[in-house]
Amino acid sequence: MRYNLPLFPPQASTIAPQVDALYYFLVAVSAFFIVLIFSLVIYFAIKYRWSAPRKGAAAPHDNPRLELLWTLVPLALAMVIFGWGAKLYFDLNRPPADALEIYVLGKQWMWILQHPQGKREINELHVPTGRPVKLTMTSEDVIHSFFIPAFRIKMDVLPGRYTTAWFEATQPGEYHLFCAEYCGTKHSLMIGKVVVMEPVQYQQWLDGGIPGATVASGPPEARGAALFEELRCATCHRETIPGVMLGPSLAGLFGKPVRLHSGESVIADEAYIRESILNPAAKLVAGYQPLMPTYQGQVSEEGVLQLIAYIRSLGEANEEGRR
Repeated sequence: MRYNLPLFPPQASTIAPQVDALYYFLVAVSAFFIVLIFSLVIYFAIKYRWSAPRKGAAAPHDNPRLELLWTLVPLALAMVIFGWGAKLYFDLNRPPADALEIYVLGKQWMWILQHPQGKREINELHVPTGRPVKLTMTSEDVIHSFFIPAFRIKMDVLPGRYTTAWFEATQPGEYHLFCAEYCGTKHSLMIGKVVVMEPVQYQQWLDGGIPGATVASGPPEARGAALFEELRCATCHRETIPGVMLGPSLAGLFGKPVRLHSGESVIADEAYIRESILNPAAKLVAGYQPLMPTYQGQVSEEGVLQLIAYIRSLGEANEEGRR
């Protein structure tokens, strides 16, 4: 019955019951103290209502036990809420290693979603039940916010950087997808849906066996490889002369530490690779000259995501070769 109310969307992900449990606990604690405080206010207002001054009234005195009680009880409740919220926060921000990774691009006023197998969707997201899904998100223009109420996840999607969120759907069905950050005149139209399917049906959808499925556009790493060649990145990042490279090798780069000219080390994650493409002079790799031009304005955010997918695949291929 309560799920028919807009305030109580269905619990359609593994994290949703945990989020709701904390929410209900906060509501219960708040309601308890509201009733307690107002009851005491009314009680004391009646008991100590105005009357003629009494002779010989006792002087007020301290009550250390009472003061200790109203100090320790709120402290204990605050620590419970903090610990519970911190655990939930870490659970929400640590996607499993085997999660299905989907790239999300927000732009006025639509969501573009890219599956690793090549499917590309607009304002729709198809996912299987029982498998974690990691969303790597960025914006092409202004701040958006990716919000799926039934999954209890909401994450800002920012221009110029990557944010991540993850979920594991538990119930097949269709669920609302909203932009929860005002992003312009058509913000209210930036809506979509998440279609949760059984694993077999999802595989059929990927293979194009279900009517209405989005036409495949090639895996992002394949499109990134084509863009890599089109931009002539191989000129510097592959050996044109044996033993000589103008830029650092990209094989096995993703997720590894990179030594910089300044002496610092950074991890080659999505944010670092994006910055290296658009502003290569920001973090110069030790041992190399600042020869790489900027591709700011020449490559779209979708193209940057495809290049990152390609570079990431070089790392995975390298790992496979070692095994």
